[in-house]
Amino acid sequence: MKLSARNVISGTVTEIKSGQVFVSVKISVGGGPFITATITAEAAEDLDLKPGDVVNAVIKSTDVMIAK
Repeated sequence: MKLSARNVISGTVTEIKSGQVFVSVKISVGGGPFITATITAEAAEDLDLKPGDVVNAVIKSTDVMIAK
């Protein structure tokens, strides 16, 4: 599969919190930092996500905001 997104970060699923419509997936990248993705429950089911799965976080964004 080819993607137009250039930011692909590999990691391991550490936690999955399910809701009725959305699922929060916490991904450990490099032993310290985490990425949390919110995806539909249907997508999580299709991917058969489980803690310990190695996944890729694909980040496509036109804006990055920083606040201090």
